[in-house]
Amino acid sequence: MNWDQVQGNWKQVKGTVKEKWGKLRDDELDVIAGKRDQLIGKVQERYGIARAEAERQVDEFVKTVPHGTHQQPGHQPSQRPETPK
Repeated sequence: MNWDQVQGNWKQVKGTVKEKWGKLRDDELDVIAGKRDQLIGKVQERYGIARAEAERQVDEFVKTVPHGTHQQPGHQPSQRPETPK
């Protein structure tokens, strides 16, 4: 997955981010909203690491995000069939 896909599917990816960096709070993840630089900054701040290390971790993370995390273009949630009257 590339960063554009992560950003476009942030709501689905957010849980995986939380698993990876558990010190990040939900409200922080909402503010980050898929912005790479903000994620790097929060990882750096919460874990007390250098920016270069935070960038490395985020870049490695993006490579491991399952492609099934995002919806396919044109995918719509299934709807219940109408019951006959």
